[in-house]
Amino acid sequence: MIEHRPFETLGAANHGWLDAHHHFSFAEYHDPARVHWGNLRVWNDDTIAPGTGFPPHPHRDMEIITYVREGAITHQDNLGNKGRTEAGDVQVMSAGTGIRHSEYNLEDITTKIFQIWIIPTHQGDAPQWGAKPFPKGERSGHFVTLASGYAEDADALPIRTNARVVGATLKAGESAEYRLGATRKAYLVPATGAVQIDDIRVNARDGVAISDVEVLRVTAIEDSEIVLVDAA
Repeated sequence: MIEHRPFETLGAANHGWLDAHHHFSFAEYHDPARVHWGNLRVWNDDTIAPGTGFPPHPHRDMEIITYVREGAITHQDNLGNKGRTEAGDVQVMSAGTGIRHSEYNLEDITTKIFQIWIIPTHQGDAPQWGAKPFPKGERSGHFVTLASGYAEDADALPIRTNARVVGATLKAGESAEYRLGATRKAYLVPATGAVQIDDIRVNARDGVAISDVEVLRVTAIEDSEIVLVDAA
């Protein structure tokens, strides 16, 4: 099953400093048909104005992955972690038993991110945070695992859930395959460009919910940057 969710059908809230679009129910947006996809709970498409951001706020019992599409985001938390994650790179926060953090766009340009929340497999662990650069050249023409709950993905940022976050950059006309498995669910969003899955055109910032597919094949119609969550 492949369900296309065009960008214009997403939930939306423009706060001036923050222009947010929600692939799943979040904050004031609620759609009973789009609450989660497997253990994937949130996929927010956020555009953050320069010099603004999210002041300190708490989280617990959630795996929160931030994929920076443009600009950079600066994180600071009550554990003493502080880091700047720029375009193409990923940060992961395992909220665990509780963490308080802020996220600001300290740049002089607009920052655009995908923020992805995945329900953890188990609770009660101490919170942790990490970030890692993933040069796009290393993802050229194939999927690379960015964050993972599986020990065999040693090069990925660790998350505490049965899921993977993967990314790929494809030139127009290139294809990439991802072995999903019929019992798994995937959610795919092009950060840029446009791709084709079966006979469906998927434009930048559209979502695609995928299930009952052994091997997913994605073909770039335009030069494209893709993010996918492989969910339990």
